[in-house]
Amino acid sequence: MNGFPLTVRAEWTKLRTVRGWVLALVAALVVVVGIGYASADATRSGGCPGMKVCGPPKGPGGVAVVDDFTFVQRPLGTDGTLTARITSMTGRIAARTPDGTGTPDLEAWAKAGLIVKAGTAPGSTYAAVMVTGSHGVRMQSDFTHDTAGPEVAAPSAAAPRWLRLTRAGSTLTGATSPDGTHWTTVGTATLPDLPATARVGLFVTSSAHMEVDRHALGSSAMSAPTRATAAFDRVTLSGGGTGGTGGSGGTGGSGTGGSSTAQAAHGWQTTEVGGDPLSASLSAATHRTTANGEVFSVSGSGDIAPAVGGQVFGARSIERGLAGTFAGLLVVVVVGSSFVTAEYRRGLIRTTLAAQPRRGQVLAAKAVVVGAAAFAVGLAASVLTLVLTLHRLRSNGVFILPASFGTETRVVVGTALLVALAAVLALAVGTILRRATGAVTAVVAGVVLPYILAMTALPDAAADWVLRVTPAAAFAIQQTTLRYHQVANVYAPSDGYYPLPPWAGLAVLCGWTAVVLAVAYALLRRRDT
Repeated sequence: MNGFPLTVRAEWTKLRTVRGWVLALVAALVVVVGIGYASADATRSGGCPGMKVCGPPKGPGGVAVVDDFTFVQRPLGTDGTLTARITSMTGRIAARTPDGTGTPDLEAWAKAGLIVKAGTAPGSTYAAVMVTGSHGVRMQSDFTHDTAGPEVAAPSAAAPRWLRLTRAGSTLTGATSPDGTHWTTVGTATLPDLPATARVGLFVTSSAHMEVDRHALGSSAMSAPTRATAAFDRVTLSGGGTGGTGGSGGTGGSGTGGSSTAQAAHGWQTTEVGGDPLSASLSAATHRTTANGEVFSVSGSGDIAPAVGGQVFGARSIERGLAGTFAGLLVVVVVGSSFVTAEYRRGLIRTTLAAQPRRGQVLAAKAVVVGAAAFAVGLAASVLTLVLTLHRLRSNGVFILPASFGTETRVVVGTALLVALAAVLALAVGTILRRATGAVTAVVAGVVLPYILAMTALPDAAADWVLRVTPAAAFAIQQTTLRYHQVANVYAPSDGYYPLPPWAGLAVLCGWTAVVLAVAYALLRRRDT
């Protein structure tokens, strides 16, 4: 038997005729699906006390978002410019003192500025120019887009900051100035879904304060609500379609998803966008008219940003349903290693090498067969697990963080590749050691154990290192939640955030498998049997 296809066929015959191996592969599929479904079945929605909708709103593109802020607003037509000066910006972290008044502290991503928004419904399209607690001036739009402007300190009476936001049809341009004379463009956003009459105004919000307790067995995070207060003056609004408080487009009055207090004498309304009771309790706005124009003091809590893991109450990401992958890997690794070590144990390797003297082809054929079988098992397990767990989670009222079809496909195919590569790695280690016990132990120690330790026991820094250099880095292929530099959060492996991008993590396992397979090939050629 000299042809490689015939060698592959012979190895496939060996695999499918050994009942123990076939049953083990079926068991791997059942384990992955069973653990995922059991986890979903045990997960129930905790409800959303005080909220009209259980789960976060979705922004443009379907991404889950946080959209809670104090909005002093009025209608704006297709063209117009809002200009304001911010003379102070202060903050307070709640629940830090016994009386609940909190301590003075401006959150790094507290935001105060000017915004044009399709309406007051949470998740609606918007563009905003703002000052932040410690990240300077920013231009942000549709939750995921962020452009950095000048790096300046939070505004104060001694160093105020001017902002300007201009609408020209669907194009929004943000600018900033230290004196109201010399302007610098921060960024431009195009909002094709912005209606002819939108809402324009001043806004303030402040994200939760995160405190991370790092210890020998990992880390834990606690959050506390914060409140930011900004003083605006020299507020001017020019352009067509800005008069009156009613506006058009169905967003006048209280809008959707928020409550409003009208200041009819001046055409401004104060709206608590988002309707979150906690954010609303920390929000306020006052208005007065001076000789230099209108002056506002606005307080807000919440955020205008994409929702990230850990921020959404009771939500689940789709990869959580694949928590049983590591258990399925244990079974597949046993099959992969025994696919070669069984021949050494029984002396059948001599027969195999006699039938096909080209030892490299024998090893390659075994790798193709066991890798393809493991891929098929991993693919079937991933598809069944996601279908069953997502259905069960939805029926239990659990909000599932949205993921695109491309992301779901990458998770399914990537998980199958992860399982296949682990099987081939086990085959290669088995060829080197010629003992199933040692091979299984080595692969589990390289792939499964680092993953479990990173998720449960290691400090974040150590977990990041382990998930960069060990074969366990391949689990990054299952990540669906994104990290955003403009959102303060604990981006730890235990929360579903890996240090490497998905395909880069899988490439680490590919590298390990290729190296070990090359060593196995070299030893197989040198040994007598």
